[in-house]
Amino acid sequence: MKAILKNRLLKNIFSFIFLLIFLLSCKNAQFSELRNGDLLFVTAKETGLSGAINNVTQKQEHASFDHIGIVEKNRHGFFVLHAAPKGGSQRQEIRGFVKSHTYEGQNIIVYRLLPQYRQAIPSAVENANLMLGKPYNFNYILDENSYYCSDFIERAFRKDHIFKLEPMTFIDPKTGATNTFWKEFYQKKNLKVPEGEPGCNPNGLAASEKLERIKKLK
Repeated sequence: MKAILKNRLLKNIFSFIFLLIFLLSCKNAQFSELRNGDLLFVTAKETGLSGAINNVTQKQEHASFDHIGIVEKNRHGFFVLHAAPKGGSQRQEIRGFVKSHTYEGQNIIVYRLLPQYRQAIPSAVENANLMLGKPYNFNYILDENSYYCSDFIERAFRKDHIFKLEPMTFIDPKTGATNTFWKEFYQKKNLKVPEGEPGCNPNGLAASEKLERIKKLK
């Protein structure tokens, strides 16, 4: 009798373990095709800071982004290393990243380095980890003590010259004048609009010829 009960108990334990493994595999299925070093671009909203960033930086009709992070895939799972207004430079579990960046209808598009540039990925992920804990750069003017999202990614790959800094512009292409949002944004900070100063943005990074667009993350 004891032997029968023991066998039933063991069967129940094994069944529970298999069920747990199955549920975990289903939970990660949407991320299974991601690779270490993939770049996640978050589509821009039309208003506020997001809309203002996109207004002066959009380079492609089908690409309109205002945030970016890099995937770190390790034995513990999938994570995103990124710099965000809430939390600064951080490592975030990927499900949390997706949830926090898609709740207002945005999408996440996966980009990947072309094969000839992928040797830069291990050091880029390592560099990104070394930058964790720094505050967010709310001025969007390059600073060694704080980072904004595309700045964080450019620095991670800087050693291998994957991306490059370009003169920033805050000109509204429709009017030819400084975008009203940015004019007021820097006035409130008592700062001059950094027109022409070096910088980067998610749309500029997405337009790099060193990247290929993979898919929309569902």
